[in-house]
Amino acid sequence: MQRILVVDDEENIVQLIEYNLKKAGFETLSAYDGQKALRLIHKEKPDLVILDVMLPAMDGFDVVKELRKDSSIPILMLTARTEEFDRVLALELGADDYLTKPFSIRELVARVKAILRRVNPETKTEVKKIITAGPVSIDIERYQVFLNDIEVQLTVKEFELLKLLVQNKGRVFSREKLLEILWDYDYYGDTRTIDVHMRHLREKIEPDPGNPQNLITVRGVGYKFKE
Repeated sequence: MQRILVVDDEENIVQLIEYNLKKAGFETLSAYDGQKALRLIHKEKPDLVILDVMLPAMDGFDVVKELRKDSSIPILMLTARTEEFDRVLALELGADDYLTKPFSIRELVARVKAILRRVNPETKTEVKKIITAGPVSIDIERYQVFLNDIEVQLTVKEFELLKLLVQNKGRVFSREKLLEILWDYDYYGDTRTIDVHMRHLREKIEPDPGNPQNLITVRGVGYKFKE
């Protein structure tokens, strides 16, 4: 799942953008000033940055200049100023695109998708319908899972949980993050929900559920699928 960093000092705008990006299938991070944005970019390495020009501590133009010293991360800039100079400067400094406030949220999401397709065309073609990991095969289109070529019956949530982990082999997801992704961003359920689904999934996928070899618990953090 691709991650987008949203940088704006207006909390309501950040929340609006994050909500719609998550609906479109992205994971999000947020920052409210330029310096924190730079720290997050270097630490989390998001796939794209949505960056407001007017920021405290360090404005968006300075953030772009700093990033372009050693990074080619895609940047979509937001500006409340309509002067052509600002738009040209944003592009000259290395931004990939810009939008002027107020903007259409649908247009913003469309531009995010277009930028990502443009900078990573080899990974933005039609979604691969069959993914495999060890003895597990997942038919994304038909919602089917096979273990050693034998179909395994999973619930929808078990399927989504397995698919997410297999598509991100080796990446550890916290219980909270799994709840956020699979049960919608504003779900406030008990994180034990994840443990229950994981136990059921292991019973169906693992030869020895008590000693799992693929669906791994990372103590104190969460779960991952073995690389």
